[in-house]
Amino acid sequence: KVLMPWCAPIGSALGPVNMTALRSMRGYFPGVPLIVDAGLGRPSHAATVMELGFDAVLLNTAVAKAAYPVGMARAFGKAVDAGREAFSSGMLEPRDVAVPSTPMVGRAVFS
Repeated sequence: KVLMPWCAPIGSALGPVNMTALRSMRGYFPGVPLIVDAGLGRPSHAATVMELGFDAVLLNTAVAKAAYPVGMARAFGKAVDAGREAFSSGMLEPRDVAVPSTPMVGRAVFS
């Protein structure tokens, strides 16, 4: 079994239009391969869905209609790899407030 949701309408190149729905799919279907099937227009779109925990992307128009399809295919490949590695590495969750990552205890505030 595989789930293949659209990211956006086929050929639209809009990228992820409903991030909430896409993000929630990994939680609802933890053991099912997820493959985005339509709507990707840029390599950054592929990286974004891979960062959400998707397993792959299926695309055609973004590569077929590119000025240099071979280069675009390479760019998508790199984006997919980067997004998957980011997901696997455990990205920080966004926060509404500043949170220092360096402890301030024992450090001089003013020199």
